[in-house]
Amino acid sequence: MNIARLHRTLGVTVGRVQVGGGAPVVVQSMTSTDTADVPGTVAQILALTDAGSELVRITVNVAEAAAAVPEIHRQLRDQGCTTPLVGDFHYNGHLLLTRYPACAAALDKYRINPGNVGTGVRRDEQFATICGVARDYNKAVRIGVNGGSLNQELVMRRMQENTDRQLGRSSDEILNDCMIESALTSTALAVEAGLREDQIIISCKVSRPLHLIDVYRRLAKATRQPLHLGLTEAGMGIKGLVWSSAAMGVLLAEGIGDTVRVSLTPRPRGDRCEEVYAACELLQSLGLRSFSPSVTACPGCGRTTSATFQELAERIQAYIRERMPEWKREYDGVESMTLAVMGCVVNGPGESRAANIGISLPGTGEAPTCPVFIDGHHALTLRGTYEELSAAFQRLVDDYVATHYPRVAVKV
Repeated sequence: MNIARLHRTLGVTVGRVQVGGGAPVVVQSMTSTDTADVPGTVAQILALTDAGSELVRITVNVAEAAAAVPEIHRQLRDQGCTTPLVGDFHYNGHLLLTRYPACAAALDKYRINPGNVGTGVRRDEQFATICGVARDYNKAVRIGVNGGSLNQELVMRRMQENTDRQLGRSSDEILNDCMIESALTSTALAVEAGLREDQIIISCKVSRPLHLIDVYRRLAKATRQPLHLGLTEAGMGIKGLVWSSAAMGVLLAEGIGDTVRVSLTPRPRGDRCEEVYAACELLQSLGLRSFSPSVTACPGCGRTTSATFQELAERIQAYIRERMPEWKREYDGVESMTLAVMGCVVNGPGESRAANIGISLPGTGEAPTCPVFIDGHHALTLRGTYEELSAAFQRLVDDYVATHYPRVAVKV
């Protein structure tokens, strides 16, 4: 079943990537490095890109960060990385973009939080300054409203109105209303400042799934701008994954959302790329995109007393992630390949036959053999230790890629 893009949006060009306008949903991530650390930031952008990120946002908060952006851009392009760069601005974006024109030119998109550009008249002036720079350099802008940093003048005004008119609305309802109002009003101000509508992307991020669903459903009815989805603070590990998937899965299934970020809190010294893998898996699970071969593995039960199938599935998943950057450069369509690593005879042969390559390991009391199925046919039977099985299965995967997917045409 194909998911219809029910929210018809304008198309916004960000570097070489189109957002909205019927284009596939785009995966975005954000670096966690100090942007002034050029080697560290370049390395993380390259890693995020290899993991599947199609837009990468970097913090531009101080003069040193703004000064580093052109060199980051140069080093990435020298290494063949064309991933668009998004500058994340709060409080002083109007100053940094005007004082560091090379930074303004090197970035492909500016992120503005309407709640963090000043107050009163200064707010409008500083917001207009950033939009003016984007206009002059023909850059995209994301107007990114956050639940934790809403325009407090707007919030207090709507709270007082609720009290004075006895509207009976809850504080959560008022905050959600304020987020939508802030996004739409700021979009109108950006157009007044000279931006075209096809330069503007909107987001309204909150931290609770049901609120995110409510806000984006209403936002999709109120605007034709492309929408960036994400919980503003998803959290760590399982909690972050489940909450993000619960919220964004509903919206994406309804055709709402043009870019996504899964804002996971990484473990100490953890892998920033985990948020990219999660976003890619979310889109792939809904059939919206294909990023990497999928590995089906059973959860295990009393029949699977050996952990071999789990270890093999884990190793194959890691092997695919390691090889995908190279495979994507060399082979067309490899991301659509399917694999299965099953732990016993109950569902093993059936699931294995349904995959491009599947292996069924023996469960408790079963013969110590591992039938391998390729495109539905029993191709061979493997035996041996875990290391021998792992090496043999990896060779099968490599051979399948090399023989079933056409080489990418070399551009002259």
